[in-house]
Amino acid sequence: MKNIQKQPMELIPVGVIHTPFETLEKAPHQGRFSETECTIEISDRFSEGLQDIEHSPFLILLYWLDRADRTALKAIPPHDPSRQEHGVFATRSPNRPNPIGICVVKLLHRDRNRLIIKGIDALDGTPLIDIKPYSAGIDCIKE
Repeated sequence: MKNIQKQPMELIPVGVIHTPFETLEKAPHQGRFSETECTIEISDRFSEGLQDIEHSPFLILLYWLDRADRTALKAIPPHDPSRQEHGVFATRSPNRPNPIGICVVKLLHRDRNRLIIKGIDALDGTPLIDIKPYSAGIDCIKE
């Protein structure tokens, strides 16, 4: 098999996520079920990118799970009653080769380069990779 990656990838954090969750045990298993208000702090050099973000009541956050085990290829989902092991690509485990977290959050309000949000499971100090507006017409797949 040919080498898939031709050039190194570089991710630049655009900000940091501040939460009260200091350990995995204290963080919710799914952010969607968390009512805790948290803050996203966008770096000054990227703050212009927040223009008009208030028009989106929900946001998609991509973040780097910097404390994850990048060697893990198998995981047991915490809510799987069979306690069966699965490949990480068939789970939402934070432990994976490229530990990218994704979450849809509710934007409560913006204060300059800070976004107050609800509905995230990230640990305090997690690097934020990107923000995208959530669109029910595009992002919601009706089965």
